[in-house]
Amino acid sequence: MEQLYSQYKDRVEFFVVYVQEAHPTDGWQTDSNVEDKVLLRQHQSYDEREEAAQSCTIGLHISLPTLVEEMDNAIDEAYGAAPERLYLIGKDGNVLYHGGAGPHLFDLDELDEALQRMAAATKVS
Repeated sequence: MEQLYSQYKDRVEFFVVYVQEAHPTDGWQTDSNVEDKVLLRQHQSYDEREEAAQSCTIGLHISLPTLVEEMDNAIDEAYGAAPERLYLIGKDGNVLYHGGAGPHLFDLDELDEALQRMAAATKVS
C-alpha cells in the first residue's frame, strides 16, 4: 500500500480508516493475533479507538493519513470494512473499486489496476 501511496498521492487522496476491532480479545480472537501479539479489546470509547489506531499506525510504519471512525461504526457497517477492505471512490462519490475482504482477498494489484484506469480516464476527459 505504501508503494501505491507514493506512486499516486499527487493525484489521489489516500486514507486508512481505522474501524472497530475485527478480532478483539473480548470477542472472536484469532490464533494469528495471539501469535503476533495483536491483543486489543473492543474499544469502549473514541479515545481508546484513537489510541489503538495510533499504535497500529506507528507499529506498522503506515505513512498514509489515518482517520478514526466514530463509535457508531457507520463506516464499517456501510462499507463492510472489517477486518480490512480497499475502496477507490471517485470525485463524484461513486465507488470505482471495491476490494474483497482482507486479509485473504486484499489485492493491491487490483487496486493498482483501478487506479490506472481512473488516471487514464481522467487524462481523456
